[in-house]
Amino acid sequence: MVRLKFSVTLNYQVLSSPCDFIFNFHPALTDRQSVMEESLLIEQHVAAKELIHGEDGARHLRLQAYPGDLTVTYQGVVDINHHHDDPDTLRELPVSELPLDVLPYLYPSRYCQSDKFAALANYEFGSMAPGYYRVMAIRDWVNRRTRFVSGSSGSATSALETLLEHQGVCRDFAHLMIAMCRALNMPARFVSGIDYGVDPNLRSPDFHAYVEVMLSGRWYLFDPSDVTHPMALIRMGTGRDAADVAFANVFGSVNATSPDITIHALTDDNKGIIEPVYSPDALSSTDQHSRE
Repeated sequence: MVRLKFSVTLNYQVLSSPCDFIFNFHPALTDRQSVMEESLLIEQHVAAKELIHGEDGARHLRLQAYPGDLTVTYQGVVDINHHHDDPDTLRELPVSELPLDVLPYLYPSRYCQSDKFAALANYEFGSMAPGYYRVMAIRDWVNRRTRFVSGSSGSATSALETLLEHQGVCRDFAHLMIAMCRALNMPARFVSGIDYGVDPNLRSPDFHAYVEVMLSGRWYLFDPSDVTHPMALIRMGTGRDAADVAFANVFGSVNATSPDITIHALTDDNKGIIEPVYSPDALSSTDQHSRE
């Protein structure tokens, strides 16, 4: 088990009245990820706030703010008890065996135009044996051909543009891997979160994007940008691509500064709580998916 303590501070100058926000920075609640401690401080008298629990365990904060300064600070301690599997035992499921609610993760989406990647995906990986190692080959291919360059892409950058530009940030790596997986009929989804162990040569701690691919009825973790070990990824939201899981959606006019994020690992040898490390196992932070 790993235990991660983190904080997120968001600062806005609200210009319009009123201005609505929907945030997704709370750790998701799953059978494998639990919140041990948390606190939320909102520095403005807000009109309303509530948490909405999604089917994937995601939690959203909704509030309405008024002109002036708005600061939102969240602090939490998260335990992640990963499910470990032998990669050799995992298989790609035929479409006929996939649960109905998984099918949207096979289709093209706004930033993952998988229908445009079929020829490329089959050329690169069509002859490989299906399974975990084919997914890892896609992950490694995305990582090798794409440079991590902060500020090199924008909110409208898609997998096709990342393929051509050969550079991007974590969300671009994720979109490209998802598009390639879906082109080979593998359900793949975008996960938003925060990572521990980010390479300081790439960037300071920030919100992070990674990928989950369904194999043998469970979602497994992959980080194509390779900025941290999969064991170090906190889950917040899941969706078809970044359009579904922004850490903040703002309905109004604001000025914003970059998020202030800190994160570190807590360890306790007596309780089996370890620092995140590399594992050769296939890792999942969700339970087995129901096929009903």
